[in-house]
Amino acid sequence: MASELDKDARGRLRTLSKDNADDVARHLVMAGRLIDDDPELAYRHAQVALARGGRVDIVREAAAITAYATGRYAEALREFRTVVRLNGTTEHLPLMADCERGLGRPARVLELAASAEAASLVGDPKMEMQIVVAGARADMGEYDAALHALDSITGAGQEMAERVAEARLQIVGSLEPGGPKDGEYQESSTDVVDPLDDEVIVYDLEDDADE
Repeated sequence: MASELDKDARGRLRTLSKDNADDVARHLVMAGRLIDDDPELAYRHAQVALARGGRVDIVREAAAITAYATGRYAEALREFRTVVRLNGTTEHLPLMADCERGLGRPARVLELAASAEAASLVGDPKMEMQIVVAGARADMGEYDAALHALDSITGAGQEMAERVAEARLQIVGSLEPGGPKDGEYQESSTDVVDPLDDEVIVYDLEDDADE
């Protein structure tokens, strides 16, 4: 099972002992397999990997993504910040912004979207950030600005275009009778044993403390 990790991922686990690296790899594989169908179990696998290899960036990345998938936005945000500190990646900035939105902090979304790190985004990550920005604007009752954020997305492939269209429908739906009034703030509502034993994986980006 550990062999299912790609070569680069396996290489990053070499800082661990061989037995521990193999064990962590198995949990990462299971987290990846389960993330869509059973995100809670995927989260549990990622937590086991985190306990055994928390200083490895791909382990923290798995912990962040599975926490995000299960609605643990504060936890996911902490883990994403740790990933940034470990390897400097900006690819997860849209997810970090969406965590801020999930925590009911749309203004933080706009701060992150205006950061120097976000300015380096290109392609799909840049488009994903604009979708999150549109959602944050809508949360704040700024529906024209929300639609403008979506209008700024160009060159989207089919899948991304569908996501943009879905986001647009949600915003337009908010303007229908019974929806929130313009300028009315809408806070997001979000409600933190080894799985393998059961034979089943400036905006300050710094975390508060190193692991």
